[in-house]
Amino acid sequence: MPFRFPVKFDLPQHVHINARVIRDQFKRLQYNEHEVTRNALRYIARNTELPARARLEAQLQLASMPKYTSYSQIRDRCVASGNSKSVIPDFKLNRTTFRERARHGLIPGVKVASW
Repeated sequence: MPFRFPVKFDLPQHVHINARVIRDQFKRLQYNEHEVTRNALRYIARNTELPARARLEAQLQLASMPKYTSYSQIRDRCVASGNSKSVIPDFKLNRTTFRERARHGLIPGVKVASW
């Protein structure tokens, strides 16, 4: 089976690997690669002092760019499980993994509440 993505890239080593993690990593690399171009086109398209034709050209170029180059495609993922729901940004863990690791004392500075 051929490689799904047109560009070869390195997979993150610290994450549980599944298809969604691979896809998210590809999106992050594409965003980093096209960020400057995309921001320049957005500036041109929104600048009302420029001629309408230049703004329209910039808007068309933006629309023709791949969807993976957009920041809104990137989603925070848990570094342990690769899950994307309920991720705590400070620890980069989702709530269940965070709870499990805190219970076993694997997260320094975090104590489990005792009743």
